Amino acid sequence: MKYHTITLEIADGLGVLTLNRPEKMNALTSQMRAEIAYAMRETAKEARAIVLTGAGRAFCTGQDLGDRGDTGKVDLERTLREEYGPMLEAVYDCPVPTIAAVNGPAAGAGANLALAADVVIATESAYFLQAFTRIGLMPDAGGTWFLPRQIGLAKAMGVALFADKVPARQAEAWGMIWEAVADDVFEAHWRARAAHLASGPTRAFGAVKAALRGAFDRTLADQLATEAHLQGECGKTRDFQEGVLAFVEKRPARFEGR
Repeated sequence: MKYHTITLEIADGLGVLTLNRPEKMNALTSQMRAEIAYAMRETAKEARAIVLTGAGRAFCTGQDLGDRGDTGKVDLERTLREEYGPMLEAVYDCPVPTIAAVNGPAAGAGANLALAADVVIATESAYFLQAFTRIGLMPDAGGTWFLPRQIGLAKAMGVALFADKVPARQAEAWGMIWEAVADDVFEAHWRARAAHLASGPTRAFGAVKAALRGAFDRTLADQLATEAHLQGECGKTRDFQEGVLAFVEKRPARFEGR
């Protein structure tokens, strides 16, 4: 696929997907959602970690309200089911670790696109905004699922009802994101974090994602059984053999992702 609304670079096991409509603050269109979903799925076949970030001064300001597709009308239910759903699932269900490098405002569906990633690293000047009620809507694009799990029901309710900006430092303190980083070191920092994941034990990372994300729906006994199964699979990998050998030899491990 030829991309028109995003750019994609893959090097040294790391894929960097950049939302590329800076003149529109990377607001989402129908074409952009399709390109993100396709790029995430295809990049995961080659890369060992994927970063999602934005061009220009914003990460993503949500739905482009000027985008009406071919019909000139908006069917919100259809759009959410057929366009937003596949895009968000492609990010959330990605088999390799994902980072949202939030380089600026993340609003509406753009905020929730970031929260779909495994790890969110934001520049200090960024903010997160559930802007939906400002135009008579409710949070969507997974917001009502991500927020209560990450910051609790009380804060999620306030964020959704009042539609207040949540600065990156506050989002970090609440547990909404992993970390907020000073603007002048932001890109170097997320690239170093991403390189760590791209050179790590890919199968173990996948097991971490599966175990943690399913934990909310399991009993302790079920979770212990899940851990045992997944750990057994990790123990069969070449990366485990290399990790143990590197530990014994007191050197950094050289993981191959298998």
